Amino acid sequence: MSRICELTGKGRLVGNHVSHANNRVKRVFLPNLQKVSLMSDALGKSESFKVSTHGLRCVEHNGGLDNWLVKTKDEKLSVKAQRMKRAIKKSRKAENAQAAA
Repeated sequence: MSRICELTGKGRLVGNHVSHANNRVKRVFLPNLQKVSLMSDALGKSESFKVSTHGLRCVEHNGGLDNWLVKTKDEKLSVKAQRMKRAIKKSRKAENAQAAA
C-alpha cells in the first residue's frame, strides 16, 4: 500500500534526522493518513478513501466531497477518485438537463 493521500496527492517527504552532535541521517516524513468513508451527495452513496488529515479538512472547507472532486485537478486524484469525479459530473449534468426541461 502506498502512503499517498487519494484526494490531495500528498505523499512522503525526505529529510535529515539531525542529532545533538549534528550527525545527519536520512529519514522519511509520512503524511497522517486516515481511512475514512466520505458521502457523495450527487451519487447518494459513500466511498472509502485513504485521506490525510489535511485533505479531510480541505474537503470540509470546500463544502463536501462533490465540490472538492469537481474543483481538483485529475493529476492529484487517485484512480478511484477520478472515477467518482466523472460519475458526479455526469450526475450533475443529468440533473441540470432535467431542471431545464
